[in-house]
Amino acid sequence: MEAVRRWRPGFPLDVARTLLPLRRGPADPAYRSTGDGAVWRASRTPGGIGTLRVLPRPAAGEVEASAWGPGADWLLDRLPALLGAEDAPEALVLPPGPLRDAQRRTAGVRLTRTGLVLESLVPAILEQKVTTDEAYRAWRLLLRDFGTPAPGPAEGMRVAPSAREWALVPSWEWHRAGVDPKRSGTVVRAVRLAPRLEEASAMGHEEAFARLTAVPGIGPWTAAETLQRSNGDPDAVSVGDFHLPDLVGWALAGRPRSDDAQMLALLEPYRPQRHRVCRLLLATAAHAPRYGPRLTPNDHRHR
Repeated sequence: MEAVRRWRPGFPLDVARTLLPLRRGPADPAYRSTGDGAVWRASRTPGGIGTLRVLPRPAAGEVEASAWGPGADWLLDRLPALLGAEDAPEALVLPPGPLRDAQRRTAGVRLTRTGLVLESLVPAILEQKVTTDEAYRAWRLLLRDFGTPAPGPAEGMRVAPSAREWALVPSWEWHRAGVDPKRSGTVVRAVRLAPRLEEASAMGHEEAFARLTAVPGIGPWTAAETLQRSNGDPDAVSVGDFHLPDLVGWALAGRPRSDDAQMLALLEPYRPQRHRVCRLLLATAAHAPRYGPRLTPNDHRHR
């Protein structure tokens, strides 16, 4: 049965770009965009599995959302937060310059807040120390083989496994998906603590980071990538990212190469909006020169 809700945001809103960070590659089984401008998501919520379709109707100044499955009401209740109603981009006041220009150009892009920690944590773990193509492939295969068909008219979409289902994935299936024992072990440790980790969705920045990084194998990068999505955390910097320090160093200091410590020093004046600033820097296209070797895929399936 379909449930429908309409919502007027009252602020500029680019639905597609606001929700894009939730997509894990162009073939993500839990995410789909269609030609009519709608974004579809398949999620596992506290109320059960659900499919959400979000369709912007700019002429009417509203968003129309449809949902199916046991989790439909939960997804519709969370729609404003998902689309950035709890975000406060106006808290970042910038002087004239490229950053403020990027802020003006992206006024409709908000920080999404799903309220679902595990949903973003597992794919973030899969993305540790590998190329995005490798991680996206693993996510796609694991959802295909161990996920649940999404409810409603969402043919081919899959809901990610439950915590218990993740814990029961056999070692050889992780291997077949190209996930090494270190990452699969971290996923299993995390899902066994799922109730405590989900509590982080209601915590502040420091407490949420501490809760996630208490799990062996979850470091600052993984915690940040998770909380950016589950909590809409504007200060969650992806420390340990392969490209981000050089981007920040080049844009803010004209330095072609920077490490994490130098990046954090440059971002410190922007606390507690450091992640938002990183997003704006990405929008400026001010990329550092590339000299070094690129990260190449690893094939763990034959090891």
